[in-house]
Amino acid sequence: MNNEIQRELGEQPIAKIMAEHGFKPHDLVSNSTEQITHKMVTRALSGRRLNLKIQYRLLNALNKASA
Repeated sequence: MNNEIQRELGEQPIAKIMAEHGFKPHDLVSNSTEQITHKMVTRALSGRRLNLKIQYRLLNALNKASA
């Protein structure tokens, strides 16, 4: 049996939201009050698994950037 974890989960909803608003990963990083990196944003866009803490950081940065 193949017990390998699937790492790439395809395009994510955050990628569609960022495309609609014309945001780049740098926009989230620069608007964040918490410590996030370009790598975290890129991983989220590509569908990599993120822990809950990073998910909330990215959500907060997206909300701040879109306000």
